[in-house]
Formats: sequence, C-alpha cells, structure tokens
Amino acid sequence: MAATRVYVARLAGLVVLGPDGESIGRIRDVVVAIRYDRQQPRIHGLVVELPTRRRIFVPMLRLTSIDPGAVTLNTGTVSLRRFTQRPGELLALAQIVDSSVRVADPDLPDLAGVDVFVVDLGIEQTRTRDWRVTRVAVRGHRRLGRRRAVHVVDWDRVSGLTPYEIGRPGQDVTALLEQFEGLRPADVAHLLRELPEKRRVEVAVALDDERLADVVQELPDDDQVELLGQLEIRRAADLLEAMDPDDAADLLGELPKGEADSLLALMDPEESEPVRRLLEHSPDTAGGLMTPEPVILNPSATVAEALAKVRNPDLTPALASMVFVVRPPTATPTGRYLGSVHIQQLLREPPAHLVGGIVDNALAPLRADVPLAAVTRYFATYNLVCGPVVDEENHLLGAVTVDDVLDHLLPEDWREADELHPGSVPS
Repeated sequence: MAATRVYVARLAGLVVLGPDGESIGRIRDVVVAIRYDRQQPRIHGLVVELPTRRRIFVPMLRLTSIDPGAVTLNTGTVSLRRFTQRPGELLALAQIVDSSVRVADPDLPDLAGVDVFVVDLGIEQTRTRDWRVTRVAVRGHRRLGRRRAVHVVDWDRVSGLTPYEIGRPGQDVTALLEQFEGLRPADVAHLLRELPEKRRVEVAVALDDERLADVVQELPDDDQVELLGQLEIRRAADLLEAMDPDDAADLLGELPKGEADSLLALMDPEESEPVRRLLEHSPDTAGGLMTPEPVILNPSATVAEALAKVRNPDLTPALASMVFVVRPPTATPTGRYLGSVHIQQLLREPPAHLVGGIVDNALAPLRADVPLAAVTRYFATYNLVCGPVVDEENHLLGAVTVDDVLDHLLPEDWREADELHPGSVPS
C-alpha cells in the first residue's frame, strides 16, 4: 500500500520510477515552502538527480505512490530544466535537518527553553492531495558521548524554522556529513556545489583538512577560490598544506599575488617549498603541470622495496604506475636522473633484484619548459600515464600524470557539466 505519511530522510536515495517502471533518477532532497504564520509548510516537490547528475524539480502532484523502495510518478514526462531554489523555499535535508530549534510542548517539559536539533521531518498527504510538514523529529545535544533520545512533536510546537533563522550562521551539519560518507571526493565536490552557499561553507568548516583538501581539488577553479576566501586565513593555509603541491600551486596561481604570498608565509616551510618551486613555472608547461612527489628510488633499492612504495594507498593510479630512479638525494629536486621502471616490469622481476639493473633509460624525460601541446604528444607517442620532468642538468623535478594533462585539455568548465562518463549511474 502506498504511503501517505513518510519521513523525508527515508526518501533520500529512493529510485524515482515512471508509470511504466522505467528508472528516472534518485531523490536527493525535498523542497519545502516555509510559511511565516506557523501553519504547516507545503511540500512543493522533490529534487531528483538524473543519471547524468543533473538535478531537476519534480512537483509532488506528479507522484502516484511512495513505496518502501521507490517513488512512482504518474507521467514519464518531466522537465529537464536544472533545479533552481526559489525565494521562500528551503531544502529539507540540506538546510532544515540539523537546524537548531526550540520546542514548546507540555508533554516534553525537559525540552522547554533548550536548543535541540532537527533530525527529520514527517510529511503527510492531505485530502486535497497536497503534502505538508506535520511533524518534526528533534534531538538534544550529546552528553558524555551518548546521543540524546529523539522526540517527535507537532510542527506548531517548534520555533526557529523560518528562512531567516535557518540562514543564521553556526547550524550543525551532522546529517549532511553522514550523506557524504563513503563517497569519492569528486562526488562530494559535486554535491557540495549543489548546496546553498551558507551550507557549503558550514560543511567545509566541519570537514577535516585531509578530506576537505581531496574535495576542493575536485572543484572548478572559481569555486576553489571562492571557498578558500570564505575560510579563516589560518584554516586556508592548513588546507593548502593538505592539498597536493601541484593543486595548491594551481589554486594560489588564481589568487592576487599579495593574498598568495600571505598564505604561503603561513604554511609550514616544508609544505610551502615545493609549492613555491611549482609557482616558478608557467601553468601550461610540464613544470607547471607536474607533481613534485612521484615515487623516487636510488639504484640500490630492491624490486620488493619498489613494490612496497607503489602500494601506498595515497598514490593515484597514475603515480603508482611508474618509479623513477635517481642518484641520491631522492627528494625533488633530486640528484642525476637515471631512468624509470614501469610497475609491470617490477611485477615480472624477482623481489631481491635491484631496480638499477632494470632501469629503462631509453625514454627521454620532459624538460620543465616544454609546452602542454608537446606534453600531450609525448604521452600519446609513448602510451604513458606518467612521465618524468627534469631540469637542464638532468635533475628530476617531478612527474606529470595523465589526469593533469586532461585537466588542462578539457574545457575550463568541464567540472561543472552535468554529464558523467557514458554508462555511469549515480547510486
């Protein structure tokens, strides 16, 4: 039997089906029209994410049924116009859940005058087929590491849920962060861009430096600059330290020189030094594209040691595909570059063999000033996903990876496009 009462958190992620059972997308949020007269808010519709990642609006009147595993529409024809939040509308999951409110309910005297947090909204279909918010699930602050009990109260017993009050700074983001658990940084970046600006900043502040760095690196340049500017300057410097040096250099390169210099001065010298070296190169050259932290070994290292290095889970697949062999020192800029060893070659050799005996020195390295077009031809010619970059004296400076090349070959707004790669369907 189709439900006429449901909690919005249970709708998140449900498949949206057309009348013939075809999958249209998944529910990502519920659009609520908050009233100022304390009457029950009306549910305008659902935010549905299509397989292309575009988010569209589906009016509640299009719904035929809400079942435990799916929501069914009465038509397969929906507007593909990108969802845009209108004045007076709030997103249930992105904005209302986690909001701080007060409850005035005679049956719950312990909550009187105490700030509690919204954990869910109960919605109900009326006789006119409208859907309205009728109930609010709230929970108090944690005590001694334990979560407080959840209480469900009538909508009219809750105060603090107006667009103005929800727009105040300092709202909690626990529920939003739970939605991001297990997602790849690129997917979190996409979801972050869909949030209202205030919530985007609150989420960024709540994420730890490492996780935020991974996410920021997947944002378009303009969004990176905007988000960095909304953080406290000390936190912004910490974020840059946690980013890959090449990505941090790209971001600093988008800032006015004075701002970039201030942030570099706040960074730990060991973290800022490789970033400063990268900033010396033009961004459209091998030196500007490279990372200064590839896998580097001296010739006396064994195959077993090399394989242990490339097993590092923090390495991207491209960086893990090749090790570079140099004379000591092995920190960039290194001693003399001797050559490279592909991971496939390492897998074919006995563990005790030395990498110096299997070096491929026939592959010419890239010079730091080589332009992007030449780097692209180099990768295509030799079927590479990672290539060495050296200076005029043949010292290894870093490595360019294929993802860095693609970032610069694709249109500037490629991260803002709705379409994923062919055949991909968000879960």
